[in-house]
Amino acid sequence: MSLQYLQNNWGLSNGLQTMNASAGGSVGGWVELGRTTLGSAGSSCNVSSLSDKRYYMFLTDAQNSGTISWHYRLGSGSVDSGSNYASRGSQNGFPDATATSATELNSRSIGGSFDGFSVGYISNLSSKEKLLQWHTTEPSTTGAATAPNRGEGVGKWVNTSNPLDNFGLIELDSGSLDTGTEVVVLGWDAADTHTTNFWEELASVDVGVATDTIDSGTITAKKYIWFQAYGEGNTEMQFRLNSDSGSNYASRRNNNGGTDSTFTSQTQSKINATGGTASTTCFMNGFIINNASNEKLIITHQVVSDTDGAATAPIRSEGVTKWANTSVQATSLQIYDNGGTGQFGTNSKLRVWGSD
Repeated sequence: MSLQYLQNNWGLSNGLQTMNASAGGSVGGWVELGRTTLGSAGSSCNVSSLSDKRYYMFLTDAQNSGTISWHYRLGSGSVDSGSNYASRGSQNGFPDATATSATELNSRSIGGSFDGFSVGYISNLSSKEKLLQWHTTEPSTTGAATAPNRGEGVGKWVNTSNPLDNFGLIELDSGSLDTGTEVVVLGWDAADTHTTNFWEELASVDVGVATDTIDSGTITAKKYIWFQAYGEGNTEMQFRLNSDSGSNYASRRNNNGGTDSTFTSQTQSKINATGGTASTTCFMNGFIINNASNEKLIITHQVVSDTDGAATAPIRSEGVTKWANTSVQATSLQIYDNGGTGQFGTNSKLRVWGSD
């Protein structure tokens, strides 16, 4: 994430020109370069003819028909199915596994008869190997009684002669990618001056007064949601969607690279960064796939400052959550202090963006 982005959205300033990631503006931002949505089940879902941009962001919504295990392929001119990929990643917090001289990038999805959601980034310089990083989540068994799965990975496509112009999913199990599977590719380049940013700002909340809850208020329903929250004070961040306080959440969390913890049938998420005794500030970044008829899958990352000063390392958390609602889209987000000894201070913030 660029310094310019943080300057614009969190009020940081050092005299540099800022980049607006929400709707409007004239200095660029993430623009949609291509999208493929399957109209019938198939073995792949690929976006082609991508414009050459320095950086890409991708969102994938993998719908299952039978047992699926989905992975990534790239290409220039056409999809590359040669042994030109290498990847490293982890599933559910287990030790890293590697795949070398492979014909695809292992997404680190667990695989099974359920859907999946991933968010990732690509560095695209024609003369260098293309580097990727991504995070995935899957609901596992439906319902809040089962924790979702999570995967994280990095990879490279070893082409050093051309920029990429193809990206997509390939299914490698016995099933198919079902109707509605979608791949969206966004691009960013320093030279961009468009005003058609993919991410539309849906909520901007500055608390002003110390509080236990930061509420987005009602937001426009969007398929893809990106949110960021900053909390000041000795607090721990959890969230709810649509103010639902029933036992309809299940989470999987990893703190500081340890063993994953799972939480089922909860009244809110359980993805907070824990372990400190004097947390002074915390920051959370998250993405939601928000299909009305599917469980809502959420990928989050948090950092907590713990004790002020460079003598104490911060605390990190990687988490996934599912909201086991299959009838409506999320139209609000609540950030809660859970387990801290204070309230969110006056400088605390919540920003929410979305797109269909």
